[in-house]
Amino acid sequence: MTDGRVDHAAERIVAAGTSRGLTVATAESLTAGWIAGAIADVAGASAVLRGGVVSYHNQVKHEVLGVDAELLRQRGSVDPEVARQMAEGARRTCTADIAVSSTGVAGPEPHDGQAVGTVFVGFATDEGSGARELHLSGGRQEIRAAARDAALELLAGLLEEK
Repeated sequence: MTDGRVDHAAERIVAAGTSRGLTVATAESLTAGWIAGAIADVAGASAVLRGGVVSYHNQVKHEVLGVDAELLRQRGSVDPEVARQMAEGARRTCTADIAVSSTGVAGPEPHDGQAVGTVFVGFATDEGSGARELHLSGGRQEIRAAARDAALELLAGLLEEK
């Protein structure tokens, strides 16, 4: 990794997870594995990272992660409830303590009625789940990188609160 912020957040995740005996998982659409990859780049990640699901297609979101098919039909994949269900599915599928997810529009065109830069980062813990909405700017890669960074920061914070 060349971005020190990404390295730092991933290092915080591995350190906090290791010290607290907690595991993590990811469900990634928009970021397509970048979140899990950033964590795996840190030495000792195997003690914390259970796995991840790249669910770029809605069929994978539904069949692997258990996202409600009717929700996907009605609202599309760029939706806070989809992000929340993705995170819950990753937590369940990977038997992890905490999971994060990413779904959104990197462009160049709007998707599912959402503008380019609209991103939802979901989370799931034993205490509950939810999603955060982001409005990011830049080109396709900048939006994807910013979504990855936001998910890593969220995950680090959740682990450090435990």
